[in-house]
Amino acid sequence: MKKIITISREHGSGGSAIGKMVAEQLGWKYYDKQLIDLAADESGLSPKFIEKSEQSLSSGWFYNMMLGSNYSSNYAAAATPNTLPLVDQIFNAQRTIILKVAKESPCVIVGRCADYILHSSEDFNDNDMLNLFIYANPDDRIKRAIEAYGIPEKDAKKTITQVNKRRANHYNTFTEWTWGAYEHYDILLNSSYAGLEGTAKLIVEAVKA
Repeated sequence: MKKIITISREHGSGGSAIGKMVAEQLGWKYYDKQLIDLAADESGLSPKFIEKSEQSLSSGWFYNMMLGSNYSSNYAAAATPNTLPLVDQIFNAQRTIILKVAKESPCVIVGRCADYILHSSEDFNDNDMLNLFIYANPDDRIKRAIEAYGIPEKDAKKTITQVNKRRANHYNTFTEWTWGAYEHYDILLNSSYAGLEGTAKLIVEAVKA
């Protein structure tokens, strides 16, 4: 049986909500925005600053300009904390926390390059992990953005595009993989097919199998 589930997801696909349902049904720990507070404790930076940094830098070019060069998590692990730009310090803090919580108990981790971070660590076996990518039909993503996140209908499509671009740029900058590329995931699920509860049920069944 798998011990760790990582979830990458399109904005509006319900990936976070699905992850929480899965954790509750399995009796596992669930980590999403909780990682912000834990990373704040690890880095000494404020939770608000970390959250803001996650919501900015949608441009890959701007990201690389701030970093000074293309980034890899191997560099982050080896560099001295005081020599790193703030965006690197945040990533390193989250990386440390992800490795820590994954060791402590079975858990579901949403976003933040967790799949790559755990895969790249010698302390974890890929057979213990189930890496998921959750997406949804465009109309369903727009509907959820409006209903669940309170985004105005006229802005929903643009916001979804911006958030997905930001997630892809973050992932592609801090890992050696490509966000959403099927070869990096064990299962890709369209949450429009079975709905949020149905998708969660499918994942639980896959874990137990």
